Amino acid sequence: MANTDEGRALGWEDSIEQESNYVLLPKGDYDFMIVNFERGDFNGSDKMPACKMATVHVKITDPASGQETIIFHKLFLHSKVEFRLSEFFIALGLKKHGEPLRMCWNQITGRRGRCKIDHREYNGQTFNDIKKFYDPAEQPTQSGGYKAGTF
Repeated sequence: MANTDEGRALGWEDSIEQESNYVLLPKGDYDFMIVNFERGDFNGSDKMPACKMATVHVKITDPASGQETIIFHKLFLHSKVEFRLSEFFIALGLKKHGEPLRMCWNQITGRRGRCKIDHREYNGQTFNDIKKFYDPAEQPTQSGGYKAGTF
């Protein structure tokens, strides 16, 4: 799914009001919801050959502040990282251990799960980085939580 809000060009005299809503989450475990995804291509690098790539839009609410943030997480469709794809679909309740799954991208939007957030440094800035998607059966305990994949 492509993002349909491409925005608009601004004129020199236009009024502006939108400010950054970026939230750097403390490292830890968080509930998430998939709000969108985009299909794309990865051109390859020293570590990964060229392949298809999904960019999932992961919404997380910081329980301390109540602020929401969206993390754009890339999933490479390559056998070198197939375990990461399995981890993602298991976390959403769409894949079962030991069973093959035809990746069902049209079913991920709105799904929920739990993930581990760390920080990543790039060009002198710190970003949220999803390190792991948890299996619903192995998620760290949280009061008031839910089972992944439920609405």
